Amino acid sequence: MFFSKPKSYLGVDLGAGGIKIVELKQEKKRPVLHTYGLTSTSQDIHSLFLTKPTNHTNTLGATIQPNEALNPMGAIDNIQVEKYAKLLKAVCAGAKTVSKTAVVSLPVSVLFHAVINLPPMKKEELDKVLRAEVKKLLNRPVEEMVLDYQVLKDVNNSKTQRVLINAVPKELVMFYTQVFKLAGLTLESLEPESVALERSLIGRDQSVAMIVDMGAERTNFYIIDQSAAITHNSAELGGEKINKILADNLKIKDNLVEQLKHDFFGSLSNKSNPQLTKEKFLDLFYPVVDPIVKEIEYGFELYLKQVGNESKRPEKIILTGGASFMPYLADHISEVFKIKCYVGDPWGRVVYQEGLKPLLHQVGPRMSVALGLALRNLV
Repeated sequence: MFFSKPKSYLGVDLGAGGIKIVELKQEKKRPVLHTYGLTSTSQDIHSLFLTKPTNHTNTLGATIQPNEALNPMGAIDNIQVEKYAKLLKAVCAGAKTVSKTAVVSLPVSVLFHAVINLPPMKKEELDKVLRAEVKKLLNRPVEEMVLDYQVLKDVNNSKTQRVLINAVPKELVMFYTQVFKLAGLTLESLEPESVALERSLIGRDQSVAMIVDMGAERTNFYIIDQSAAITHNSAELGGEKINKILADNLKIKDNLVEQLKHDFFGSLSNKSNPQLTKEKFLDLFYPVVDPIVKEIEYGFELYLKQVGNESKRPEKIILTGGASFMPYLADHISEVFKIKCYVGDPWGRVVYQEGLKPLLHQVGPRMSVALGLALRNLV
């Protein structure tokens, strides 16, 4: 009765590859893993807000990333709300979470992202100017979007200021709010995936780094500088494309591919499959590996072209996401760019039972976003 229970923090990642949740508690000022849960079934949650892909043009000194076109404002689909609320509630029940509030990730596919160069000005004036500039760049009315921005420090140039802008459609916020409410949770905050990944994989490290997040449907590339995603580019490739290559080459059914991929990649990582050399493997997965290398190169070019970044260069490349355990990929990227490349460990900043280490290592790359969200109030 004299000791209060440690508060818990729940992070929720509603991705195309399934739902991932992580709950942390703070004990002795350190984040401790309380529980986690995940599903592996593909879901179309983000397609509810998308139409056909489009590209934003580069204007007004802004770095605009390729994105999807957003559906116009419309009524929330209650059937979809109930569907995802039921799934989320089931995952939380299975993991035995205790927190009634949660932080959820904003999908890259519906997030407008830009870095704009502006002259120094007061905050009140900056708010008006940013809204006017963003209005010119958006492919829908600014009144239908929720805007957030961050002024980036520039020690080398006091005549201009770089402003990182994120915008998300209001109906997505409404949809998430209703899903969480029906699941018995209160939505505390929404954060871009890049923010959660930076928190779980980079932390206090101030060096410039690229994060390559390999999801089920697409791979996202972020360059992190000053604890913020300065650039973002994306490619439609990921775990599903890897599965298709395996299914086509080995002539197996789709429902068997995921388990075979796990066994196959494991045998290569343990060097128990001498028939398939590194060269043969990279040739087999050339349709995945080559676009990743090209997108990394493109991301570097985007970053170096920004004012103040001409003399900088990312010092490391961190792989994450369900497909990041692809054998030889990190070594190949490191050889191409002469930069350290490795699969990130999101559990590195969290205390957990030693006996869980093998299992957590196996699912770690899939949990990076959810873990970063849970860490929001702890670091």
